Amino acid sequence: MEYFIAPGQTQYKANLHSHTVRSDGHTTPKESVKRYKEHGYSILAITDHEAPYDHSELTSDDFLLITGYEAYIRPSKLCKGNHYKPEIHLNLIAKEPGNVNLIGYNPVCCKYINIVEQMKLPHPDKYLWNREFTVEYIQKFIDSAVRNGYLVSLNHPCWSMQATEDVLKLKNYYSLEIFNYASMLVSGYAENMPVYDAILRSGNMVYCHGSDDNHNDYPLDHPLSDSFGAWTMIMADKLDYPSVIDALEKGKFYASTGPEIKVLGFDGNKVHIETSDVRRITMHVTPKLSRVNMANKGQTVNSADFKIPSGAPYVYFSAIAEDGTRAYTHAFKV
Repeated sequence: MEYFIAPGQTQYKANLHSHTVRSDGHTTPKESVKRYKEHGYSILAITDHEAPYDHSELTSDDFLLITGYEAYIRPSKLCKGNHYKPEIHLNLIAKEPGNVNLIGYNPVCCKYINIVEQMKLPHPDKYLWNREFTVEYIQKFIDSAVRNGYLVSLNHPCWSMQATEDVLKLKNYYSLEIFNYASMLVSGYAENMPVYDAILRSGNMVYCHGSDDNHNDYPLDHPLSDSFGAWTMIMADKLDYPSVIDALEKGKFYASTGPEIKVLGFDGNKVHIETSDVRRITMHVTPKLSRVNMANKGQTVNSADFKIPSGAPYVYFSAIAEDGTRAYTHAFKV
């Protein structure tokens, strides 16, 4: 049996997309660390808008801060948001904690950093400074970010109203945000599984992950609080920066809003999966083809054995609990 998740393997709970008072969030970085640590997390990426900061001083033996930031590319030359037009948001996760390269530097977009701080940051690839809301420009932006030491993820495509045909043209990003808790609260449905399916069918085998995208506009006990609703479970060898980045690059993680995937192993075309108690466990092949272990009414299941159908280009797995929360793995080539 070749394990993706081995029995008893350590899983580190992570939020890879968060905001603080250094952009449009409402908690300080130190407060964010305290809150996430209290809720069982081990990893937090603070990804303020167009504002890369190294928060290594908040890292401890049992909690890791990841350097990064969120970039947005919009039709507006003034970088203004518009509720009726599409845009694209990208998370840039630094492969080294001290990497604060500002890709596609444009002072109009960097409204959360004063001009003195802006000029202190490295600004590679000056040909990208004039931002354009085109697939060609966005691809050049992604390529520059990767070249300058970042892992790039595609954020909340449903919320961003990105045309799927444009998304399918993009390459070189490592993961899609299949859960974005803040956007799920906004619209009630912003789960990005259909977009992920379309990307896979196009032949682009990217990973998928979950994030809060928390801004903390509401108290934690408010029903619209955007903290602790979607996360990524990372199977790193240990809790340090190189190990976690290595796990992200290799896809050693899964997304969840509740259920836990405890074991996932492959033996040729046979699959064994173990989860927390859920209503159903599914092996997805295409939207038309799946294999399901469904619990009887009033009961739960916590394991399944599947045989991968002949001709399947890939498979991925989900677990759905009675309360509707769910977990997804990324796709595996077969």
